[in-house]
Amino acid sequence: MATQIFGIRGLGSATGAGLAFAAGAFALLAAQQRRYAELRIQVDRAERADWRRTMMAEQQELQLYLLRKAIDDPDLAAVFSIAEADSPAQQRQFLFANALYTNALLAYRIGVVNWEELHGHLRVMCANPIFRQYWHATRHQRASLKDSSDEAKVGHMTDVIIHDLEESESDEWWVIGEPPSEGQPPAP
Repeated sequence: MATQIFGIRGLGSATGAGLAFAAGAFALLAAQQRRYAELRIQVDRAERADWRRTMMAEQQELQLYLLRKAIDDPDLAAVFSIAEADSPAQQRQFLFANALYTNALLAYRIGVVNWEELHGHLRVMCANPIFRQYWHATRHQRASLKDSSDEAKVGHMTDVIIHDLEESESDEWWVIGEPPSEGQPPAP
């Protein structure tokens, strides 16, 4: 009888060890599944971001195609832009200014340039008097943008650059204005 009792006790400790091992394995499996789910979410987020950048780039290609057609054909230019231009030549210039601006905006949106680099690109564009005429002629088109949108933030930064250039007594446009912190609207 003593042997039977010993065998049952041995069986009990083996069962306990087995249960402890199974619980540990289950906890490890649960932790691995949580980590896998976290990684899957990160991959999904990255894939959506890549998809969004791809769609933005394709949309930009279409935008530039339409701009080229409008620049080449005055009849199409009249439909494409509601900016009031004094002549067909100025209208083509405004369309080209729009292409430059939307290209810079897209470069920022998809991460090709950062906020400070975008400020530098805009400063170069805004130094051109024709671009400034275009910007003034299209101000009403930007009035309905949501303040939180990338386009509104970039547009506001462009407004400030143009204001600073027009108020400056220096011809050194490349030193006008400092880029605001990203996400911070520039001070007027």
